[in-house]
Amino acid sequence: MPDWLKDAVFYEIYPQSFYDSNGDGIGDIRGIIAKLDYIKDLGCNALWINPCYDSPFKDAGYDVRDYKKVAPRYGTNEDLYELFDTAHEKGIRVLLDLVPGHTSEEHEWFRASGKAERNEYSDRYIWTDSWIAGIAGHPYIGGECERNGTYMLNFFKCQPALNYGFKDPKYPWQMSYLDEGPVATQEALADIMRFWLDHGCDGFRVDMADSLVKDDDNDKSATCSVWRRIRTMLDEKYPEAALVSEWSNPYQSLNSAGFHMDFYLDHWGNGYNTLLRDYETQGDDDSYFKKDGNGDIERFLNDYIPKYTATEPNGYISFMTCNHDTPRPARTLDEAELKIAYATLLTLPGVPFIYYGDEIGMKYIENIPTKEGGYTRTGSRTPMQWDNSVNCGFSTANADKLYLPVDPESSNEGYDLTVSAQSGRAGSLLNTVKKILAFRHDHSQLEAGAGFKVLLGRKDKPFVFAREDLLIAVNPKETAATGEIGLTGPAKELFSIGRCELNNGVLNMAPQSFAIFEM
Repeated sequence: MPDWLKDAVFYEIYPQSFYDSNGDGIGDIRGIIAKLDYIKDLGCNALWINPCYDSPFKDAGYDVRDYKKVAPRYGTNEDLYELFDTAHEKGIRVLLDLVPGHTSEEHEWFRASGKAERNEYSDRYIWTDSWIAGIAGHPYIGGECERNGTYMLNFFKCQPALNYGFKDPKYPWQMSYLDEGPVATQEALADIMRFWLDHGCDGFRVDMADSLVKDDDNDKSATCSVWRRIRTMLDEKYPEAALVSEWSNPYQSLNSAGFHMDFYLDHWGNGYNTLLRDYETQGDDDSYFKKDGNGDIERFLNDYIPKYTATEPNGYISFMTCNHDTPRPARTLDEAELKIAYATLLTLPGVPFIYYGDEIGMKYIENIPTKEGGYTRTGSRTPMQWDNSVNCGFSTANADKLYLPVDPESSNEGYDLTVSAQSGRAGSLLNTVKKILAFRHDHSQLEAGAGFKVLLGRKDKPFVFAREDLLIAVNPKETAATGEIGLTGPAKELFSIGRCELNNGVLNMAPQSFAIFEM
């Protein structure tokens, strides 16, 4: 386990929307370099950068055309190497986004694989032996290549599935994950990882990490064995390199596959969305952090605690404010609600992730036209709002040249969802996040793997948990809350949002309050 993860706080950057350094309307790598001091001042000491590889951008870069080449719209490989070096000088680690399950249909591997004559790439993708599509319950495409067969998709039509084999082959054209072709694909993946690690990358966030071996059992044992092989390579040659999975099943990703971190999302279970976006879970919005909702912390704890208990020795469950695939929390939560939500997420166990702009309460832009396969996700991918100048300080390009439009409300008088506006306002969301992260870094009790115990976790009561000798109390509701936690001895308040008192084991919390006590 890389030691640096203990105190890591990640900042996710969607590169095309973060900062445009050359005025072409699209964010770029030199723009990220220019804002590293901002990220460090915020309190984040690690980055996750969404795919910046060469791509046709039919899925915003998750359709990779060349894994070892930076997309020209972002700059050059040398720019990315400079980003690694400059970030390291400032004490910031950098993870790239790894897309292992598929490539673009324009990748040279796929062009070669689709040729009629056999070659070294013929088995790099999953091909049937017939032009009849739709075999064996997977999506297939035909009529695109000269090869006599159809190929499997992993996501969009433009993303043919790389061949990691099948758990239990049932047709002559299906290979076992232990066969030569799938093993060669595994080695090609490892080669990509070594390339970027040798140039200064600190690890990878892995896209659709559970999607490799097809028709895998529910336990994903074959896919886990592939990742275990990767983890062994990292442990031997790059022991400080970190892996975080888009798997959302820590029983598999942490205990069996060898990932260091797994995102806590609702691909499996019913926990994360009950905190921030319960409207996606059951239609009604009973999100726990809504002040006027009917949220119940037990719904979250019933999902999270078993996962935490079963996986804590092997890795970290990572909470996030949101990401490029999910609606921003500010879609339904106001500034006061966001403060309580972030304070809680940033003090729970594990390695937290902040999505760019969430620290200033950037909004999810409703009904925005899709861009590069974003569809409903596009509303969470708009330009970072730096100041109140043209294009919110994101770019000097004309508005019609921007990758995506800025928040249409940003031209309104008094608009303050910008870094510059909130930097100068005491008590702003931005300054609150800075204070929480500074507190986290100053207290080893809040490190990723430090102790954790729920002291009170019932509906209509404060949510109270301990991190070593720190007691953390949460009341997101618009009514006061009281709870008995059975503690004896004094408790010293170290941090608070709103008013909170703890006397003789009785906790009294004002509406929308959060506090950290030293026991």
